[in-house]
Amino acid sequence: MADEYLKKPMPSKKKQEDFYYKLRKKVQNWVDSKPKIFGTVSGYVLFAPDLFHLLTRLMLDSRIDSKSKAAVGAGIMYFIAPIDFLPELLIGPAGFLDDVVVAVFVINTILNKFPAEVITEHWTGDEDLLAFIKKVSNSSNKYVSKLPAGRLVKRFMK
Repeated sequence: MADEYLKKPMPSKKKQEDFYYKLRKKVQNWVDSKPKIFGTVSGYVLFAPDLFHLLTRLMLDSRIDSKSKAAVGAGIMYFIAPIDFLPELLIGPAGFLDDVVVAVFVINTILNKFPAEVITEHWTGDEDLLAFIKKVSNSSNKYVSKLPAGRLVKRFMK
């Protein structure tokens, strides 16, 4: 059964974009409904769809070496894992906060290895990617190594 699933073609670009925009709208609606409860945290959560999209695009980029793709894959797996530090199934979109931290850690690691243009050309978010990465990195790098995907990424990038 797994082989059959892996042999299926990728969804069309239109279907991928539809999924991306639906997820973005869902997260935006959640953020709009919780401004007083989550404050600036909700602003980070809003970038989860953009970061996931960026990771998937980096995985398909032939300029990224296999060792770095393993780190990108760890970031993607953290997004889709049903159980993580802040599970989305239990706390809703707020559960994307740890996914954002892991994704930023992975992207920051990739940025240290490749020219920024290789990464930024895949970015679809509204905010400047490098400024966003710096902002999140400054507040989260000390915590990411405690997360399973953060340890996995560090191991691959040695």
